[in-house]
Amino acid sequence: MTCPVTAFASETSTSGTRFESRRFTDWPTVADALRTGALKATFMIAPMAMKLKADGVPCKIVYLGHRDGSTVMVRKDDPAKSLADLKGRTIAIPSKFSNQYLVIHKLMEDQGLKESDLTFIEMPPPDMPTALAQKSIDAYFVGEPHAAKAELDGTGRVLYHAKDIWPRFISCVLVVRDDLAKDKPEVVRDLVRGIAESGEWAETHRSEAAKVAAPKFKQKEELIKFVLNDPGRVSYRQLTPTDPEMQIIMDMAVKTGIIKKALPLKDILDRSFIPAKIEAAKIDVK
Repeated sequence: MTCPVTAFASETSTSGTRFESRRFTDWPTVADALRTGALKATFMIAPMAMKLKADGVPCKIVYLGHRDGSTVMVRKDDPAKSLADLKGRTIAIPSKFSNQYLVIHKLMEDQGLKESDLTFIEMPPPDMPTALAQKSIDAYFVGEPHAAKAELDGTGRVLYHAKDIWPRFISCVLVVRDDLAKDKPEVVRDLVRGIAESGEWAETHRSEAAKVAAPKFKQKEELIKFVLNDPGRVSYRQLTPTDPEMQIIMDMAVKTGIIKKALPLKDILDRSFIPAKIEAAKIDVK
């Protein structure tokens, strides 16, 4: 599974480290919960994390949630073969603080489209497949499984996978508040270790992972299996964020007006909680 419109949150401690998981249905609520401290750690769309930091929220990106796993969907009967073919149409995105929004802008530049050529609306990801089927939107760009749902329902088809536009695409990052990182660093290290190990398990036990994830995300197991049994659709390996890719996201966030000026990477990124054996497996993104 990817982590669209979900977050996991506060930590409690018993005999070891136990993390209490919470599910959200929209990104603004996640942002507010992190801002107020109701969430101590969460998966969050990367540009939103940068925006919160720029606004003074004491937090840092410490790891990634996954790579790839986002898709541009159009109606099944739509003849569009490129983004340019959608000129004058309406596209739903999770948030203007999402990497999906940044990637669409990259694609617009590549295909010579202006800002006024497309209409963007923000929409909770679970609502997107229905909106597409009802023709209230013409396309949407979102993390799985909300793209695959339209495929399985027979109402939508893939126009682009995010990885085709931006290889090793990043959507969700793990964000931790500074107070948790300072007061309980061992908890953050255990959290990162657990995410890395569970990701590796999901990579090698995809059908089993679907059984575990389906009830948590309130989705049909068939849908989650459809996503996870395509190894190229989403990856849970090599989740160390690198300076080059974080800088690209930062620069694009500035260019699109999400934040006013670029932040030093040391102010937004902290890899010190990643176990050495995991950090050694990071990739270089050109």
